[in-house]
Amino acid sequence: MVYVGTSGYSYDDWIGPFYPPDLPKSQFLTHYAERFQCVEINMTYYRIPAPRQCAAWVRRTPSDFLFAVKANRLMTHERDNPDSLDAFPQFREAIQPIQEAGRLGCVLLQFPQSFGLSDANSDHLVFVRDQLPDMPLVCEFRSAQWADDSTLGLLRQLDLGYCCVDEPSIPGLMPRVAVATSPLGYLRFHGRNAAKWYDHEEAFERYDYLYQPHELAEWVPKVGELAAATDHLFVFFNNHYNAQAVANADLFMEMLVEANLDVAGA
Repeated sequence: MVYVGTSGYSYDDWIGPFYPPDLPKSQFLTHYAERFQCVEINMTYYRIPAPRQCAAWVRRTPSDFLFAVKANRLMTHERDNPDSLDAFPQFREAIQPIQEAGRLGCVLLQFPQSFGLSDANSDHLVFVRDQLPDMPLVCEFRSAQWADDSTLGLLRQLDLGYCCVDEPSIPGLMPRVAVATSPLGYLRFHGRNAAKWYDHEEAFERYDYLYQPHELAEWVPKVGELAAATDHLFVFFNNHYNAQAVANADLFMEMLVEANLDVAGA
């Protein structure tokens, strides 16, 4: 089964292009869930929410709606912070309502580009798996050093999913490949705005990109291969500026259905 959605849902610049102008923010997720059957929660990267907030997300969505939850930055980016060890039990407690409801698609571990291939960083993957033994985990690497067969072997050994990415073709970034290392497949579309990837004033500029049909078409057969190799495949669009992610997610779902793939909600 292929689940298609967006990275995040609560954006002010989606008011108009996606959300009705008079819709309260408290109803954004419910409105979103009328269109898609999964969402990638990004706010958990910046702060670990209270369990009651995660329970509210569950209440506001249908019983078959799934959440992919991004790991907190203390778990991936700020590993030397004295508080990083405490982040793991706090994170587990926070998302417990999602997991207990059977609505946890996975936890996304997004590592920074500075997180290169090394023995120490490989050991950190082992550590993370030990800290979250009962959760489906997916690793997203930004450094091309991880584009190596040894990486795939390590992820398979630890039952960690591999996050495929579509992003600009810039030296040092991960290539666009379709790989699965666990029963859970994952694909993130970041856009191909090479000019703004590093040179931007606001973070959203990096993801200001609208995919054209021929660019998405490149991925249709690859998604078919990933879907055949996994039990569940999540596809999220992170080109969120001005609801471009919604437009591309809708279009891609149509393409996948036309290719006779099993798409949730289609």
